[in-house]
Amino acid sequence: MKNNVLKLIKYLYYFSLIALFILYLFPGSLIGYLFYGDFGKQPDLIPNPIGTSINHALAFLYLSILGLISYMRDKSFNQTSIFLISLSIILELSHYFIPNRSFEFLDLFGNILGTLLAIVIVIFYKNYKKIS
Repeated sequence: MKNNVLKLIKYLYYFSLIALFILYLFPGSLIGYLFYGDFGKQPDLIPNPIGTSINHALAFLYLSILGLISYMRDKSFNQTSIFLISLSIILELSHYFIPNRSFEFLDLFGNILGTLLAIVIVIFYKNYKKIS
């Protein structure tokens, strides 16, 4: 049973990773188009004073938790952590080069914050459950 759940989490992680790549690398806002019919409008899924950056933090928290749980028992846990931190930086930096997208430091901060928060949560969980 546990192997089936872990396999499902891995599939969900890979699917989410592909979806994040598409959303980040598309020249415009696919979510804005779905909600408003406008590729140029960024939706504020969770209204807050710092804009859409909280959405970035939540997206990377979700993705990172899935990825880290998928490799929690593997020796590649540290490599997965480094990959997710690097990904959070590279994807936001890519907005310098993608038409109709813009790099924002708050979004970069949200990406990194979500990833680091996931790493801390999963490490605490591993230590609590004594998973090696």
